[in-house]
Amino acid sequence: MAENPTLDNLSSEHRAFPPSPEFVKNAVADASLYQRAAEDRLGYWAERAREAITWHSDFTEVLDDSNAPFYRWFGDGKLNAAYNALDRHVEAGHGDRTALHFEGEPGDTASYTYAELTTAVKQAANAFASLGVGAGDRVAVYLPMIPEAVITMLACARLGAVHSVVFGGFSADALRNRIDDAEAKLVVTADGTWRRTKPSPLKPAVDAALEAPGHTVDNVLVVRRNAEPTAWVEGRDLWWHEVVPQASAEHTAQPFDSEHPLFILYTSGTTGRPKGILHTTGGYLVQTAVTHRDTFDLHPETDVYWCTADVGWITGHSYVTYAPLVNGSTVLLYEGTMDTPDRGRWWDLVQKYKVSIMYTAPTAIRTAMKWGREIPDAYDLSSLRVLGTVGEPINPEAWMWYREVIGANNGAGTDGKPGPRKEHPAPIVDTWWQTETGGHMIAPLPAVTATKPGSAQVAVPGISTDVVDEMGTPVGNGEGGYLVIRDPWPSMLRGIWGDPERFKETYWSRFETMYFAGDGAKKDEDGDIWLLGRVDDVMNVSGHRLSTTEIESSLVGHEAVAEAAVVGAKDETTGEAVVAFVILRGVDGDWPADISEQLRLHVGKDIGPIAKPKAVFVVPELPKTRSGKIMRRLLKDVAEGRAAGDSSTLADTTVMDQIAETMRG
Repeated sequence: MAENPTLDNLSSEHRAFPPSPEFVKNAVADASLYQRAAEDRLGYWAERAREAITWHSDFTEVLDDSNAPFYRWFGDGKLNAAYNALDRHVEAGHGDRTALHFEGEPGDTASYTYAELTTAVKQAANAFASLGVGAGDRVAVYLPMIPEAVITMLACARLGAVHSVVFGGFSADALRNRIDDAEAKLVVTADGTWRRTKPSPLKPAVDAALEAPGHTVDNVLVVRRNAEPTAWVEGRDLWWHEVVPQASAEHTAQPFDSEHPLFILYTSGTTGRPKGILHTTGGYLVQTAVTHRDTFDLHPETDVYWCTADVGWITGHSYVTYAPLVNGSTVLLYEGTMDTPDRGRWWDLVQKYKVSIMYTAPTAIRTAMKWGREIPDAYDLSSLRVLGTVGEPINPEAWMWYREVIGANNGAGTDGKPGPRKEHPAPIVDTWWQTETGGHMIAPLPAVTATKPGSAQVAVPGISTDVVDEMGTPVGNGEGGYLVIRDPWPSMLRGIWGDPERFKETYWSRFETMYFAGDGAKKDEDGDIWLLGRVDDVMNVSGHRLSTTEIESSLVGHEAVAEAAVVGAKDETTGEAVVAFVILRGVDGDWPADISEQLRLHVGKDIGPIAKPKAVFVVPELPKTRSGKIMRRLLKDVAEGRAAGDSSTLADTTVMDQIAETMRG
């Protein structure tokens, strides 16, 4: 294996799946998009902006790059985000189309047509205005996955207020930090939510966050969700059901400048000063709407679309709320976990609502793999026609499982057993993007690209990405390096809230004139891009810079392994050594006693001796945040013999104790 000074390319993948003729025939996006964008990039984005969005005042300038890296898109245009997501569909005669299907974890349901959702948002906007919220004011949102979360975001956008959604799993301190940084005027929350059949409180965290004086919050508006006893601060706290439904249903959306702030979203770190990513209105709506349509081959009049992300993350902003509604989609919103009341809940929802487009995280796919295919095989998933992945690089074997088990499901037979598989499984679109990018940056077009298991492959039309070495020089095919974005893009972040110098230093100082994403990547022999995870997760083993992602993919490719996490641990001989933590399929007793050694040898044979782990530990679970991210720093602590650091953001705080106990054994 040749050594590369930037990042070693460990593995190769030769499987590819071209789109079926039937899919191509009815597709909304074709290869001409790439040609149009290549010939005139700014002209392409201008054309797509006018296709996707209704502008109250048309723009005359596409991109203003005079104050780089503070770029402006469609700067003299005016629009309203909520009008684009709601009113215009009603005015076009689609008011009776279902906008939202909501399913609560306990099984309660609600549906909103576009006309009904428009009315609800108008009432919320009037209610917020009565509490003193106006254009430019910030509103903190601390809600579960319920319709009021979407309504609140759109009501803020309607008023020109800037929402800052805080994930419901964050602590009171993390919430207070974000409230203070944004100087929020209003907090919208709920008494609680449901998690694995039990009520889970939210309002107490808001109360604790606001206990110390010095904050800017005037009111806390509370949705009644699980009817738990709720502490109350008179004069500050208000019930949603006593304020919003009584507000007027008449509200005219006012246009705002394209560069008017739409939202602040804080990245997930909870230590130090929060990093508030600022997105504005016009460019963000254009790119998210265009990529949602093209990447998922959206047919809004017939598709039922389900993105499983929480609104507390960027995926929940871009591809649960804004883009799907701007495109007139029917959206499924689910409150609970994928295993409540049983491990078939997700597939039951697909069957019940006839979901046709599903967008989820590799973590969830690997979890479903671990539980076994007999669970999804018991449901009719034949409605699914496009599958998407988001959040992290996906292992090729997880990708294949997703395709063969979920994408090829053609419904149960008459005997209750799985029927014949689809001849052409649903195509999988693996997407790379970030909180900072706002929308998809690298993703295949399902009617154009021969998709490869584990690769996001190509930049979307109109986007310029590259993989470069330490000096910023493009690497060759078959080599690895740093993922960069060469040209500004419409949905890009416009800064870090209140800290322009930090914005320049964080994203624009590593490579001159290029945005550095912080991710490692490689180009395969065809020039397609494979994401290799954060450069922070790169290990230096005997002078080789190795990606954790590729070694994890090799481990998951073994029949015994359901999930894997790899870290580099200090080693006197090699500098760093590869240490792996794996969850086995089935139960531990299903596999031989020397399975750890077998897995070491498997990696050595699969991708080379340099990548062979020094140790493989079989563990009952991996440390994950509530959003499904594996916290490798905690595993690194354990691998290097230290007590694990702060684990307060884990979905299950007992996991590290379980891992430590396993290693002691």
